[in-house]
Amino acid sequence: MQAWKALVQASKYQIYVSRSLDPFLNLSIEHYLLQQSPPSSTVLFLYVNRPCVVIGRNQNPWLEVDLNLLKQPRASGHTQNVDGKESNPLWENVQLVRRRSGGGTVFHDEGNVNYSVICPTANFTRDKHAEMVTMAIREVNPRARVNERHDIVLDQGSVLEEMDWPDAADMHRTMFHPSSEKNPPLKVSGSAYKMTRQRSLHHGTCLLASGGLARISQYLRSPSRPFIRARGVESVRSPISNVHETPKASTPRFNNSFQMEVTKTFAELYGIGRPGRMCGFRELFNMNDGEILCDWDSEWVTGFVGSKFDNIDEVQEIQEGIEELQSSKWLYGQTPQFTLSSHSNEEDERERPPLPKDFPPSARVYLKIRSGVVESSKISISSDEDSANTERKKFDHVLKDKRIHDIGDFNDVLNRVEHGVSTEVSSISRWLNIMFGKSS
Repeated sequence: MQAWKALVQASKYQIYVSRSLDPFLNLSIEHYLLQQSPPSSTVLFLYVNRPCVVIGRNQNPWLEVDLNLLKQPRASGHTQNVDGKESNPLWENVQLVRRRSGGGTVFHDEGNVNYSVICPTANFTRDKHAEMVTMAIREVNPRARVNERHDIVLDQGSVLEEMDWPDAADMHRTMFHPSSEKNPPLKVSGSAYKMTRQRSLHHGTCLLASGGLARISQYLRSPSRPFIRARGVESVRSPISNVHETPKASTPRFNNSFQMEVTKTFAELYGIGRPGRMCGFRELFNMNDGEILCDWDSEWVTGFVGSKFDNIDEVQEIQEGIEELQSSKWLYGQTPQFTLSSHSNEEDERERPPLPKDFPPSARVYLKIRSGVVESSKISISSDEDSANTERKKFDHVLKDKRIHDIGDFNDVLNRVEHGVSTEVSSISRWLNIMFGKSS
């Protein structure tokens, strides 16, 4: 990999397609390219991840994700509704990932291609590369456009009169009527960004032919959302769609075609010479895994990375990046301060949904958590204020400075106060287990 590392540090234009489905490896390759490519260079990196939920750097996993659902085994591949009927099939082994960029929570699977462009900060705009990707999408779906949030959406209106069609180069309007409240535009691609003094990274998703659109919302619907008041970034919910409406069996073909089109529009956008363009959108996809092509003057380099042949995960910086992303300190310890409370209070006056039937009527639960660690708590069961004060002190003593992700079962922690098993404490513990993804 020494030759590839040298090319990364020298080439003006770089195009890579990952052969790995590992989200930790792909995000670490991306971070390596951001850090190691020349300040004046421009890099395109395309990759597909196996099923995973990816949260932004400043997000709260307990607020954004149903962690209970992630950990449940799916022997049958299905889940059941309350009436006992089967609902949408679920994936096996869905991982939780925190990326290094900001933005909201997204779901990745093999029907979702991710694109990343790294460029000089002086040349960066939030629309530039969204427009580039929209141009590629329009090869198969003319409804695509960039909206005011820099997302890529599909208009759902009827066709405009031909005299009202926008210029073909306009990536912010389509030949279709603007969508209405009844038929809102459907999101197919969202973006996130990471900026340094000299370099800017824009990466995004593109739902091409995901087999699980109906399932995604299940993973992104946290049971603790009504009870958490959080700092940090919350995701903006939008109706979504695939670019294609065809069987999942076609996914590999769609992915390959999309990657070729994005590579082509990238090469045209940056004026890469004819040899670079040819390599970029034709020869690249006929290359062998681990093969790298470049011109004689190190003007451009392109190739596949992340296969079992190139050992890219052994590059020290990439290896360290993988270890960081997989660590509990990164995944949970990066969480901004938040509180969880069972009832309305001065800090959070929202009305709460009904609590479980076995939740003690006089019980109150309040936890203040910073960087994934319990900073303080107020848990009481008794309706008598003096007794409740005593309970709050005892529970706070056993919870203070505990890392939430290290608690396997709140019952094991809270029942230490009673030196035995208390029905009321067990009920509160079950509720906390659900809130923090400890329930199975």
